[in-house]
Formats: sequence, C-alpha cells, structure tokens
Amino acid sequence: MPDRTPSHRPVGLTRDAGFQIGVSRTLPHPPEAVWALLTSPAGAALWLGPGARLTERVGGPVTAADGSAGELRSLHPGSRIRLTWQPAGRDRATTVQVTVTPAHGGTVLRFHQERLDDPAERARQREHWRAVMDAVTAGLAPR
Repeated sequence: MPDRTPSHRPVGLTRDAGFQIGVSRTLPHPPEAVWALLTSPAGAALWLGPGARLTERVGGPVTAADGSAGELRSLHPGSRIRLTWQPAGRDRATTVQVTVTPAHGGTVLRFHQERLDDPAERARQREHWRAVMDAVTAGLAPR
C-alpha cells in the first residue's frame, strides 16, 4: 500500500530546483510603464544591481558592476524576462524570472527566484525582492 503520510518538505523547497521565493505586488501603473522601467538601465540597476546591463538577445550576457553575471534565457517583450543569475561571491547561478501582467487598475509585477541553497538564503532573497519592489514602486511614482 502506498505511503499516504503528508510531505514535510520545508517551505519553498521544490523537487528539482532547490529553494525558491516569489514576491509580487499590484502596481497602479500600466504594464508598459512598468516594463519600460524594468528594462531601462536605471530600472535594471534596481533589480540586478548598479551598472546592470541587460541584453535583448536570448543566450546573451547579463552583467552588473559588482561582477554578478548571468545569461538571458528567454524574453517575451512587455511581459517576461527569465535569466540565470550568479551574484558575485556565490558558487553557482540561480534562475530569476520577472513577469509583468495586466491587472484591473494596473499591473501585477512578480519576481521569482529558484535554485537557492537553503531556507536562510530564501529568507534573505525574500527581503531583497521586497526591497526591490519598494524601489520599483518609488521609481514609478510621479515626481
């Protein structure tokens, strides 16, 4: 008879991608404005770090001034960016996905990161993405 005991997997642990974290927020701005900020040099710096450079070529490099680097894995202009990302000083790359989805009265912005090592890194990245979300929100605010 199969074992029917509930799984006691730690929160955020996937079967094959290590630990993951997702942070989302509905913003009172049109998707085009959110996308334009995220893909601009100033916006890329908000979520990838100072000096971040995005590419529009799948397979192309993504870099930041601190030595963090990755590769663009997929790009759906206006809605999704997926890339590998290896922060400076980390032994291996993670996968980061950013999605921009139209919502009633605005846009849902979501950052999702997987291939994290453990619950402590997951918790740190939750705080990181929350701070990024605050910075993006401030970057979209009227001046």
